[in-house]
Amino acid sequence: MAELLYEDALPGGSHWSMVMPAGSLLKITDVEGGANVGMLFYNPRNLLERYNAPDTLKCQHTFKLTTGHCLYSDMGRIFCSVIQDDTGWIDTVAGTTNKAKIAARWGDRDYQHERNLWKQNGYDSFLVEVAKYGLGARDLAANLNLFSKVFTDDEGNLQFAEGHSQAGNTITLRFEMETLVVFNTCPHPMNPAADYPRKPIQYGVYKADPVAADDICRMSRPENGRGFENTRRYVCCAGH
Repeated sequence: MAELLYEDALPGGSHWSMVMPAGSLLKITDVEGGANVGMLFYNPRNLLERYNAPDTLKCQHTFKLTTGHCLYSDMGRIFCSVIQDDTGWIDTVAGTTNKAKIAARWGDRDYQHERNLWKQNGYDSFLVEVAKYGLGARDLAANLNLFSKVFTDDEGNLQFAEGHSQAGNTITLRFEMETLVVFNTCPHPMNPAADYPRKPIQYGVYKADPVAADDICRMSRPENGRGFENTRRYVCCAGH
């Protein structure tokens, strides 16, 4: 078992951020089932470099992400690799909630009455976290939604897969370069739940083993081999 460096829990409808070192793992657990974790990635040494969803999907010929896939920056480097995913499908296209969407589906949020149980939305949660690093609304890119699945039906309409993630499901990301990770546990924007879902997660940071020559993420696509080499050169020169 990899060496545990740090672990914590995050309630539903909350947000957090941290810098993950190169060569570390982030293992996230859906505690109750039905969790959603919206997530963004930035290079803490150059915040202009951030997660690029179109390049990530295009170069790996996929609509979803799961075990074996890599998450690319807009500089062609790999922030992290998905080395384990119990759910088999990470949503890449549905985006996040905002204040208006939360109000329309679950009622207005009001901290004065609800206090810490107020209905947080993903957009504002991202803004609060990136502001800690001098970033703002123009710096938000397309996000991932871990533990959530969105698919197309026979008519081409996007559909939300209810019950996709079960209690105890985990997703593990291995970081190939130092990465600022911004995440929240606000509901998925397509979640049809009658009541505002507050689904907690647990997360742990571990020391990763060296990447093997036949690593599943490195070998899953020819493009990933080039991405790993591009990232290796950057990490060596940057002195991570």
